[in-house]
Amino acid sequence: MEETQFRYKITQLSDNGTNITLSLIEDIELESISQQQLMLEAIDRSISDDEVKKQIKPILEAILRSQPQTVIKTYPKTLVQINMPRKKYEKIGSPGVGSGIIIDIKADTT
Repeated sequence: MEETQFRYKITQLSDNGTNITLSLIEDIELESISQQQLMLEAIDRSISDDEVKKQIKPILEAILRSQPQTVIKTYPKTLVQINMPRKKYEKIGSPGVGSGIIIDIKADTT
């Protein structure tokens, strides 16, 4: 069993007096990726025949190179919402919107 630590950034905080609700999103650095690269990877995944890939790929690369490049940052992020008692929230240091927190996630094997 692998133990993994994830960093999250608080995007929203709701305080109703007794409970605090934190909305979190993964806090990750993203590499820029071109739309051309995404399209080539999608085509590569969808065509299973290697011979067809060898024939089509150079043509598609030539077509896509002639198009303007759009650089994007993309990643399917994990969203988490936590509702906790005020005392527990204060115990973790009362982080605010924009602050980061670390959450350990692992399967419970018991």
